[in-house]
Amino acid sequence: MPTLTLAEAEDLVAQALMRCRTGAENARCVARALVAAEADGLKGHGLSRVPSYAAQAAAGKVDGFAVPVVTRPRPAVVAVDAGHGFAFPALEAAEAAVAGAARECGVAAAAIRRSHHCGAAGHPVERLAARGLVALMFANTPAAMAPWGGSRGVLGTNPIAFACPLPGRPPLVIDLSLSKIARGNILAAKQRGERIPEGWALDAQGRPTTDPDAALGGTMLPAGDAKGTALALMVELLAAGLTGANFAAEAPSFLDADGPPPGTGQLIIAFDPSAFAADALPRFAVLARSIEEQPGARLPGARRLKLRRRAAAEGLAVDDRLLAQIRSL
Repeated sequence: MPTLTLAEAEDLVAQALMRCRTGAENARCVARALVAAEADGLKGHGLSRVPSYAAQAAAGKVDGFAVPVVTRPRPAVVAVDAGHGFAFPALEAAEAAVAGAARECGVAAAAIRRSHHCGAAGHPVERLAARGLVALMFANTPAAMAPWGGSRGVLGTNPIAFACPLPGRPPLVIDLSLSKIARGNILAAKQRGERIPEGWALDAQGRPTTDPDAALGGTMLPAGDAKGTALALMVELLAAGLTGANFAAEAPSFLDADGPPPGTGQLIIAFDPSAFAADALPRFAVLARSIEEQPGARLPGARRLKLRRRAAAEGLAVDDRLLAQIRSL
């Protein structure tokens, strides 16, 4: 498999997007996000997304030239209109604004609407935690899960991400998809020509399947059974109902160039720990140590940090077929 440095991979992705009706600044922003996900081992949110992103930009399903519009309707509320562009420029704009608002008010929220696939949800909250803030993000996605007991997809896989600073070390990051597995992993398996494990998804008739095409045309199984669909409903209301974005059942797929823009949403909440307790950060460290001191236990995100360091040192191994596909765009 060919190996690319992170800089080479970013340039590869950015150039491909710019050839497909995307502005240079937006293309670089998207490339940073996809390569960062790939480096963390999150391949379903990494380079496997480039062909579908490029096709959507070329077709106008995503506006590759959109510039996010940021407003401040209340002191602790940031509103971001992504303009049916890629989510990543809107997320970066939201992070900068919500960080300032949280410092001012103690807690603040950023509501993003008319957005798109947010990729690795842990990355925006990790960047806020690197600024010393505690952060949560909720994101809705096109319909992929049925309500518990139902058979028609009306909820997205709807990730929840959380991050908090830890003194003298990288932040603690928790990033959960509310399906048993992120849908991007099924897309990546399809691109590699591989089957998926049973228990990930159902086909359109509600039968278990190991065929990625059938899975993408069916529904995902929720994490935690009924609890997972209840959490997905909560995220749907926060990320779409509260922000003015499309609900999952109203949003066309992130995976193809058909139809109008998805218009999904994200909600970021940031807390300044110093506004709540003077010893918040040392207390975070106490709990982290109590977990790490147990043999066999580790904090969430430890594996991703290890893979990130390796990718920075050794580069990214990229599947030949995917690399050729990106270069041909």
